[in-house]
Amino acid sequence: MKVSEEAIQALGEAIDGAQRIVCFTGAGISTESGIPDFRSPGTGLWTKIKPIQFQDFVSSETARQESWSRKFSGERTMENAVPNSGHKALARLVEMGKCAAIITQNVDNLHQDSGVPEDKVIELHGNASYATCLSCQTRYEMADLEKQFKQISRVEPCSRCGGIIKTATISFGQAMPEREMMRAQQAVEQCDLMIVLGSSLSVYPAAGFPEFAKRLGAGLAIVNREETPLDDMADIVVREQIGSTMSLVVGLN
Repeated sequence: MKVSEEAIQALGEAIDGAQRIVCFTGAGISTESGIPDFRSPGTGLWTKIKPIQFQDFVSSETARQESWSRKFSGERTMENAVPNSGHKALARLVEMGKCAAIITQNVDNLHQDSGVPEDKVIELHGNASYATCLSCQTRYEMADLEKQFKQISRVEPCSRCGGIIKTATISFGQAMPEREMMRAQQAVEQCDLMIVLGSSLSVYPAAGFPEFAKRLGAGLAIVNREETPLDDMADIVVREQIGSTMSLVVGLN
């Protein structure tokens, strides 16, 4: 038996023995749906185009409209992506009652699209599939905003309060969402196994949750193609493709 096969078997046994699993997902689970990550040298989105800082978005009309121009004129890779077998495997774990929550660094809505209930997904970096007013939190659908932008070349202020409308993602320089961070902490405190899938575990404070879980006594499994800073701390490390690994583990194959 190969080491990877032993690790996969160990992961299956850990899942079978766990009562309350929390999954922590990063860009690696969604690259298997064709969504490029943001930070990889040479291929990451932020190596090709400079991100607009939150403070610039808020203070500059020009920066806001540039942000919307990028949103509506660029490739629709994220919008057109569909859940892959990794997402579906986690949805199965939730359906089985094994997985209590999915903490995600992703903004692509693919966990919800795979069938995971909204209240089981904790989005630390927000969601790119809709927008909200920064002042009153009124939700706006992207299709409506795109129609407006194509008609008048800008996105107007909030119709309810006059505030600034922004995609519901957490931008560079923007504070982490307090409610989601609290939900994530509570989920971690109650779990007996955390499975990290497709995260480099290099972006903090989000990446601190797996370490927190381990220090509280939970098991820690990492499924990622590349090494992570917590590999030495983990009980199980699987350096294989997420979709095929998790499909095998939960019996989707």
